[in-house]
Amino acid sequence: MIKILVKHGNSLVLVIDRPILDLPKIDPEQPLELTIDGASIRISTVEDDSRKDKLRRASRKVNAGYKNTFQKLAMEAAQP
Repeated sequence: MIKILVKHGNSLVLVIDRPILDLPKIDPEQPLELTIDGASIRISTVEDDSRKDKLRRASRKVNAGYKNTFQKLAMEAAQP
């Protein structure tokens, strides 16, 4: 898809069509991250911190509950 930048005040705007925005579920309030490598610009959604916290808590719970099992598996994997 080829797009052209549009002048908006002192800035240039890239208009992204609604069907494109709907694929990653981007809405007007969604924070976006721009990553620039010199030749290209990548637009990514910013992950919700509450989701990260929920995943982190679940991971700690699993690690605590299966600590001995994980240690046994690690020891078995380390043996030649």
